[in-house]
Amino acid sequence: MSSTLEYANQLLQAEKNRAGIAALTEQNPLFSTEDAYAVQLEIIKHKTGNGQMIVGKKIGLTSVAMQKLLGVDEPDYGHLLNEMVVENGGELPFGKVMQPKVEGEIAFILKEDLKGPNVTALDVVLATDYVLPALEIVDSRVKDWKIKLQDTIADNASCGQYVLGGKPVTLDQVDLSQLGMVLMKNGEIVNTGVGAAVMGHPANCVAWLANKLSEYDISLKAGEVILSGALSAAVNAEPGDTFTAKLAHLGEVSVRFSS
Repeated sequence: MSSTLEYANQLLQAEKNRAGIAALTEQNPLFSTEDAYAVQLEIIKHKTGNGQMIVGKKIGLTSVAMQKLLGVDEPDYGHLLNEMVVENGGELPFGKVMQPKVEGEIAFILKEDLKGPNVTALDVVLATDYVLPALEIVDSRVKDWKIKLQDTIADNASCGQYVLGGKPVTLDQVDLSQLGMVLMKNGEIVNTGVGAAVMGHPANCVAWLANKLSEYDISLKAGEVILSGALSAAVNAEPGDTFTAKLAHLGEVSVRFSS
């Protein structure tokens, strides 16, 4: 069995058993970002082969703070699958996650395909049908979140679930770089953010993604959901917690973790 398959199976079993594994970079100090994306694609291949569908992509590590934390100078990405969707205002059983954290984001819904290289932020704006407020529930199959960049990439960019809310807003109605966000946990404000926090403008994140994916001959498809990156730090979630993100002009989105 190749190391790619072996590592993919470790992460799949960790998710199934809800028991974190040792970081792949601990197991193999030579584990590279290229190796990590190969593992991620193997996991996605397994899941789509078992009936799940790719419905979009997510971008991670878009803020300078998070990049410095992991010692990197560019974002990463993961795949969104249909089984990751949670209804706005709905409940997520805590038994479906392992060590979740919640982030407030802006979701782009595309009306046209985007294929790199050389995609610009303007191309993204023109290809976007509308945007929505979103919560991303990040999760890690690596024990205690002891991860490096390669570990989160292999683990599908630490994807867990996501929630879309609010009302569709077209990009001619709002300046995303100036858009403010408030994230609340159990009715208390836990952090705030602004669109400019993610690479200057969320559309820059989507352009980066389209260009990065072109290295793997993957394009962003019309109708896909693109989570453009956390506007502020991720917040730990426990059973019984309710999270709400309120984004100026976009409305709000919420989820509750049941026990």
